[in-house]
Amino acid sequence: MQIKGVLFDSSGTLFRIETVDTWLRAVLDARGINVEQPDFERFTRELSASGALPGGPPAERIPPGLAAAWAGRDSSAELHREAYTGLARQVSLPDPALHDDLYERHMSPEAWQPYPDAAEVLRGLRRDGVAVGVVSNVGWDLRPVFRAHGLDEWVDVYVLSYEHGIQKPDPRLFRAACAELGHDPAEVVMVGDDRHADAGAAAVGCEVRFVDHLPVSERPDGLRALRLSEMTGKAPDRPGP
Repeated sequence: MQIKGVLFDSSGTLFRIETVDTWLRAVLDARGINVEQPDFERFTRELSASGALPGGPPAERIPPGLAAAWAGRDSSAELHREAYTGLARQVSLPDPALHDDLYERHMSPEAWQPYPDAAEVLRGLRRDGVAVGVVSNVGWDLRPVFRAHGLDEWVDVYVLSYEHGIQKPDPRLFRAACAELGHDPAEVVMVGDDRHADAGAAAVGCEVRFVDHLPVSERPDGLRALRLSEMTGKAPDRPGP
């Protein structure tokens, strides 16, 4: 198989969100709020358990009142915000405004770090003439994150769930992405970290490959190890010195 296009998931595949304690510390510092270390550690534990950080630790339970918003969270910006701020509000923080601050923080480029080999792999695909797309279950525009970290120049199309009202693994989202790339799904590889959501691409005929959703320091070459450049029929890109 010689590929003509590659679709990438974003969170857990090309980028990793900051840790819950870093996330919380950023919004507390922004408001000039000081808390005792035991309280800070308790807030961190409770926010982690609540699943309030998108892309972070999964929720231990979804409150019944948030079940509908949670189920459709990636199909609209409104439901995404409702679901995640609702989970954050399960934790009593020093200032009620912090719940919204936390949500805003997770959309900032500073909250995200690209995996070490992301730029190399995207650049290599572009060099080989392979079309690149991002297909993400998300409730906000992540293009500024890609621009801020210098990855946007190698992405041809973004297919974001909230802009289409469709969530992965719905095949329609992957079909739309392949159409925007201008290639038949049989010529496209989907790369993701979610064995359920990203596997939906197989239903339209894409080959699907997975990476592990690990901290950046623990996954230095997960994308490179997929050897996508070898599927283009050209020599793989080599990292710089």
